[in-house]
Amino acid sequence: MLNYFAVAVIGALVGLGELVSRYKDAPERALLGSPSAWFYCVINAAASVTALYSLIVFDVTFGKTGTALNWARILAAGFGAMALFRTALFTVRIGTQDVGVGPVGFLQVILAAIDRAIDRRRASGRASEVDSLMQDLSFEKSMIALPTFCLALMQNLSDDDQKRLGQSMISLNQANLPDGVKLRILGIYLLNAVGPVALKSAITSLGGEIRKTPTP
Repeated sequence: MLNYFAVAVIGALVGLGELVSRYKDAPERALLGSPSAWFYCVINAAASVTALYSLIVFDVTFGKTGTALNWARILAAGFGAMALFRTALFTVRIGTQDVGVGPVGFLQVILAAIDRAIDRRRASGRASEVDSLMQDLSFEKSMIALPTFCLALMQNLSDDDQKRLGQSMISLNQANLPDGVKLRILGIYLLNAVGPVALKSAITSLGGEIRKTPTP
C-alpha cells in the first residue's frame, strides 16, 4: 500500500511541475483554488498507480529483487506513466496544427480545458493588477525602458521567452490603439514574462522616469 501512495505522490508532482511550467508569471495563483489544476494532478497520480499495478500484475522485475525491485517499480511507474501518456500513435495535420492521435490526444484535451478554466478565473484579477501597476505611467516612456529593465532584473529568462517578448513589443508599438490601451497590454505582456513582483520592482525603481509629465 505504501508503494501505491509513493507512486501516486510522484505522479501528482510530475503533473504539478508541468502546470507550474505553463503558468510562469504566478504559478501559485494559477494552482491554488483551481479545481481543474488539481484534477490534472489527480489524473497523473491515477496513471502512475495504474502503471505500478500493471508492473506488479505482469511481474516486471527489471532484474531486481527486494527493496531494489520496489524502488525500480515506483520510479518507473511514477515517472514513466505520464511519458507513455504523452505518446502519439501517429500525427495528423488539421489546418495549420499537428494533432497527435493516441494517449497524448486525451492529455491535450485535458490541458486545453484546464488552461481555459484557469484563464477565466484569473482574467479579472490580472486586469485589476495591471491597472494598479501601470496607472500614471507613460506608454512612450515605458515602451523601451520598462521591458529592458525587467529583462535586466531576470537572470534565468530563456532566450525564447525574451525573443517572444521582443516580437510582442514590436507588434504592440505598431498597433493602431490608444496609448492607454497599449500601456495596459504592455503590462500584461510583462506580467506574463517576469511576474508581478519583478514588474512592480521595476516600476518602483524607474519611478518618475517612466511616469507621465505632471500637468502644471
